[in-house]
Order: sequence, then structure tokens, then C-alpha cells
Amino acid sequence: MVRANGAVSLRELARVVQTSEVTVRRDVRALEAEGLLDRRHGGAVLPGGFTRESGFPQKSHLATAEKTAIADLAAGLVDEGEAIVVGAGTTTQELARRLARVPGLTVVTNSLLVAQALAHANRVEVVMTGGTLRGSNYALVGSGAEQSLQGLRVTRAFLSGSGLTAERGLSTSNMLSASVDRALVQAAAEVVVLADHTKLGTDTMFQTVPTDVITRLVTDEPPAHDDRAATELQALADQGVQIAVAGTGQADAAPPGRQPRRDVPLPGQRARHPGALRSAAAAGLADGPPQDRGAVRVADLRRR
Repeated sequence: MVRANGAVSLRELARVVQTSEVTVRRDVRALEAEGLLDRRHGGAVLPGGFTRESGFPQKSHLATAEKTAIADLAAGLVDEGEAIVVGAGTTTQELARRLARVPGLTVVTNSLLVAQALAHANRVEVVMTGGTLRGSNYALVGSGAEQSLQGLRVTRAFLSGSGLTAERGLSTSNMLSASVDRALVQAAAEVVVLADHTKLGTDTMFQTVPTDVITRLVTDEPPAHDDRAATELQALADQGVQIAVAGTGQADAAPPGRQPRRDVPLPGQRARHPGALRSAAAAGLADGPPQDRGAVRVADLRRR
């Protein structure tokens, strides 16, 4: 599966082979000892994954349920009539599919996949950067893309990447992609990172968004035994990043439009009575004045 897809999550692997993640993790360790793959947080990749970037076909099959839940939650941050930028990636592509329902929206992107997802949304205006096409992820990169973003100002940037740590922030394996992502960040008043739990604690070559620039992180709920993800989430929260955690259960399904949000405490935290719990997701996406939405404070997370 790793050879076919480039990467695989432990959760998805356990589902496919119909066994526990504990068993899968033990087998992955054995395969790593034989040099057949490299373990990554929450999954495994082909050897040499620090500098290697999987192509779109490989990424599109990894953590699909998690990406869907993240996109559902992130779409709730976008209001009618806004102007935003959306970077390249399989998670941002999922977000774009949901943004097609937001009237009066203007989306600036360097991703052909994002543009394609919005192509038939007659109430959404799509603005594409210039640049050179990078075939592995269908994104426009290079000086043309960066120059077209100069002088642009939007409310939010939605970005994904190859890894996210509290120490370095968001990173990617490709220098050209990193440079364009930095230009997208410069155009936005707020930066929202979309990253599933398999990317937490993973560090790759090129930094795109330092931690102190990230306004919000929208992620999925890591497995209970995933201490590394829990530690990374807490470290990000301690540095002021607002955390919104999306559930992946069937109970989250809803009709098109604004999606439901499940209150999920950060791993390792004790949930209170539902009436008393004000989760990062609920606090971060509740309706209200734009300046109040998402005002999740580090102290709030610690109290939980």
C-alpha cells in the first residue's frame, strides 16, 4: 500500500486489513527495521520521505475521511461576500468543493484543482495566479505566481502542507511551492492551516508559515494513543494558535450548507458536561461579529 500510494495512515491501514492500529504499528516498525518504509507520525511513507513529496494521486487516497471532516469545519469560517486565498493541496481541494455554496465569494488560488472545484459555482468568482504549472500537485508556482499576488489583500488564507510542528510551523518538501505559499500568506489578514493528524509533528525541508503567523489550525481528532499528536496540539495552543478539531463520525453528516461541529476536547484533556464545554471548534466558529469569531484563547484550552 505504501508503494502504491506513497504514504498511508495507520488508521486507514487498520481499516483496510481489518485489524487494530496497535497491530499495524508493530508491523510498521518491523518493516522500517528492514528498510522498506519510514515511519511518520500516524502513518508511514517510502524511505527518504524527509525530502520526497508524494504526488496528487498518492495524497488523494491518504486520510480521506479526516480531510473531509476538516473541510466541513473550515468552510464554516467563510462568510458571504468575502475575498480569500486558497492554496494547493488535497485538503484545500475538499474545502473548495464546499465553498461553491457560498454566494458572493471571491477565491484567489494557484491551484488548478481548487479552480476546477469552483468552476461551475455561478456565485463564486475565481481569480488564478500566473506562474508555471507544477504537474505533481497541479499548482502554479514560480516568479509569475508570486508577482501576481503582490498588492493583494484578502481576509484569510487557507493553506495545507506536508508537515506541521510547533517549533517551525507549516512546512513542505518543495522549494517552489513553499515560496508561493509564503506569498499567499503575505496577502491575508489571517492564516488558517488545514492539516490532518498525520501531519502533526512532521517536519519537512522548507518552512512556509511560522507558528507565530498561524491564526487557526483546523485538524481532526487524533487517535487516543497518539501522544505525539496530543503533545504537538498542546504546544501549538501554548503558542497562541487557535485549535478547531473536526470529528470524522457519521453523526457529523448534514445537508449541504453550514456543517455541524462536534465539540471535541484536545487529546489528553477531560471533557466536561456537554452544557459546560466550550470547545475550540465551537468557540472558533460560532456565529457572531467577525472580530469575535474564533477568539479561542490559550487559557480556554488549558482550562479544558
